[in-house]
Amino acid sequence: MTVIRDVAQLGTELRARRAFLGVSQEALANAIDVNRRVIGELERGKGSVRLEIALAAAQALGLDVDLKPRVR
Repeated sequence: MTVIRDVAQLGTELRARRAFLGVSQEALANAIDVNRRVIGELERGKGSVRLEIALAAAQALGLDVDLKPRVR
């Protein structure tokens, strides 16, 4: 499990998963009905990409988003 602390790290993890699965940015964009440019922005950690899109991309890549209290 990877702990995501910022949008840049989220983008890096999504890009790594997409590459691992052999999915192109275009194919992912088509799967979640967005422009390929949006996937590029998401993977570069651009903060203006809507959360809805980030969650849809994660789901399409077979990833779950799990919120839980931090262990200190």
